[in-house]
Amino acid sequence: MAVTGTASMTINEMREFASFSAGEQRYIKRSLDIGLGRQDAFKLWARNEGESAAIRSQYVAYQELKTLRETIPHEATINDTEAFIGKLVRLAAFDLSQERITCFSAFRFLYERLLGADVRPWLPSAFCAAAALPQLRPECRKELLQSLSEAAATAPGWSDREPAFYPEYIEAAEAA
Repeated sequence: MAVTGTASMTINEMREFASFSAGEQRYIKRSLDIGLGRQDAFKLWARNEGESAAIRSQYVAYQELKTLRETIPHEATINDTEAFIGKLVRLAAFDLSQERITCFSAFRFLYERLLGADVRPWLPSAFCAAAALPQLRPECRKELLQSLSEAAATAPGWSDREPAFYPEYIEAAEAA
């Protein structure tokens, strides 16, 4: 029975990923390659100098991931929160400023995979803080903030089940 439940969850994750725009899907896969050290992102994803520069910046920004994974607060004390949320908002602001992630669902999908299930309670606040920063264009801020549902913002609890589906580069699909 547990295998059926896991398969069902994986299919749901695949469906959710399929609901994102092609640009969001591409950015998520590239981000996972960079953040999880799966592939050489320059070889797979850089189609021009602009993308090479963006990938280089992302490698630098994602150096925080290891520290973030190790410092996710399990007890919400102010001191733990301050150190963690500041770094998480800075990283989220980097990703949102690329304007490839256009909604909370895609942001949550990416960050659950980059940081693990324990980060879920922190994602709505980090997303709101990063999406409201003046570095983002006003239209972008509006679209991002409106994408966070009341249910996501006020969830009484979060699943501790780790994500099962990690999308990867597929040559034929990416060449198009």
